[in-house]
Amino acid sequence: MNKIRSICVYCGSSPGLNPIYKQSGKLLGRSIAEHGLELIYGGGTKGIMGAVADGALSAGGKVTGIIPKFLMNKEATEHALGQLSELIVTDDMHQRKHLMFSHADAFVTLPGGIGTVEEIVEMMTWAQLGHHRKPMVLANINGFWNPMVSLFDHMRAEGFIHTAHLVKPLIVANAEHIVPAILDAASGAKAEGDEAIIERM
Repeated sequence: MNKIRSICVYCGSSPGLNPIYKQSGKLLGRSIAEHGLELIYGGGTKGIMGAVADGALSAGGKVTGIIPKFLMNKEATEHALGQLSELIVTDDMHQRKHLMFSHADAFVTLPGGIGTVEEIVEMMTWAQLGHHRKPMVLANINGFWNPMVSLFDHMRAEGFIHTAHLVKPLIVANAEHIVPAILDAASGAKAEGDEAIIERM
């Protein structure tokens, strides 16, 4: 597997109701920067999205935001966008998602809504079709993704996921363990204690 240089984070542009979601976003952003990696994300400066970028920037990390023109006023502020290392403005969501994929070596999904689900499911679909082998993580903060994991298990049990070996996101509950889990997965290594923090689908 290729060396990890950048991590794409999918997450909500709103904060959610539990403060742990934003806190985890900031911790993850800081961890990405502290490991010398680049953050690729949706360019928003509010909610969990903004917290991830703040965490990475506060630790001196490189942050690339990719945002469609029509979302700039809704999800971002001009001042905060000016602090990013790079801002790529796209014409539409399709172009945004393609660029996020091509810029990233791994994908992490923090809590979020329908758009967040759609983004990681598309990456899982592409993996199932053999388009990539990049590590994928469900950041299962406060058990947020448990219902989705149950749905995947149900799909597999009912015979609708035939290439489950290709669709195996890591399920990591603690934001600070996410980047080490990705680096271990990419190297094929397993750090001591991995079993306690990582559950494969």
